[in-house]
Amino acid sequence: MTTSIQTIRDDFSLLDEWEDRYRYVIELGEGLPPFPEEERTAANKVPGCVSQVWLTTEQRAGTDPVISFQGDSDAHIVRGLVAIMLALFSGRHASEIQNTDAEATLKELGLDEHLSPQRANGLRSMVKRIKRDAEAALKQTA
Repeated sequence: MTTSIQTIRDDFSLLDEWEDRYRYVIELGEGLPPFPEEERTAANKVPGCVSQVWLTTEQRAGTDPVISFQGDSDAHIVRGLVAIMLALFSGRHASEIQNTDAEATLKELGLDEHLSPQRANGLRSMVKRIKRDAEAALKQTA
């Protein structure tokens, strides 16, 4: 059971200390479903991340398909960031994914100012990959 982005927003608003938020992000990552070993391939690896990050995409049929993502990382904090991105994007229509502002969500959660430049770049790479997959899904159905 993954956590909704609204639950994450609500929980973050209750946590004053960055240490608590950091622990919460790690807990979110621990809640991700197990990532299949056979999916840890070069094709599923997200380039631009210092830690290893894998992402798979599954889309339903339709002109604006619902897209589901599954992801994992070999680093605890990054795994939590993957969980936040999945909460934000997974299970949504491709057009919604295209119009979702991940940067605004990261600012709202205060993550933008607490991530190292490498982690922030890795997160942007993940968002780019998700949006690229959504764009490809829309083109397939056009």
